[in-house]
Amino acid sequence: MGKSFAVIGDPIDHSLSPNIHSAAFRELDLDSSYIAFRIPKGELAGGLEGLKKIKIDGFNVTIPHKIEMMKYLDRIDESCSVIGAVNTVSNKEGIFKGYNTDMDGFLEPFKEKKLNIANTKVLLLGAGGAARAIVAGFAKEKAGSVTIANRTLENAKSLSEFSKKVGLNSNAIKIEDVNDSAKDYDIIVNATSVGLRNEPSPISLDGINEKTIVYDIVYMPMNTDFIKKAKDNDSIVIFGYEMLLGQAVRSFEIWHNMEAPYNAMKKALLGGF
Repeated sequence: MGKSFAVIGDPIDHSLSPNIHSAAFRELDLDSSYIAFRIPKGELAGGLEGLKKIKIDGFNVTIPHKIEMMKYLDRIDESCSVIGAVNTVSNKEGIFKGYNTDMDGFLEPFKEKKLNIANTKVLLLGAGGAARAIVAGFAKEKAGSVTIANRTLENAKSLSEFSKKVGLNSNAIKIEDVNDSAKDYDIIVNATSVGLRNEPSPISLDGINEKTIVYDIVYMPMNTDFIKKAKDNDSIVIFGYEMLLGQAVRSFEIWHNMEAPYNAMKKALLGGF
């Protein structure tokens, strides 16, 4: 019997996940399939009944269900309870167990490139769901401190409180107050959606250098203005697709209990651009 997997959310038609996972199945000759399954907001309960009926083996969860899905889990992994959202579910005999691969997915490129996080000074732009997982990741890897810069100061402050709770020294500022301070940081991460529509970089990157690590979690377009400005300064760049790939690899390992075929998945992902 083949195994079946899916990604649920709305909108879902632009999802790159089916391509990435199908490539992995082909590479390892696994009898598995992966589909995109649209479940509109408010219809999660019914959609999940459907997935249980077809005995789905696992699924990824995207917008708008990542928080609501928590209510329907029978078990949760530590990553999930810390971040308060779920994006990967395994189904073993009707028992739904939830995981959040955002943190591991975010950290994966640092490991691939052997880049150090310990004791660094981090500037994080944005304070949404992804930012929370990123803060948890920096805390786990023992970063020195994080400055959270966001349009709404309230949200930055509440993420800063979360950061202190998980053991990472933190402060909150408004994004416009970053001004020309980017050069004072070792790692700069864009966790806002600025760049999706080719907007200019959310901050000035003047003065950063070849030691600065600049990471954009926006993956479409690949070369956002933020990334272009980092390249102009010869900085170390991490693309959004690398986080997406890290998440896919982690999901694969949760479902199949084996090492994911990283290069095959990377090729399929980059072919989708």
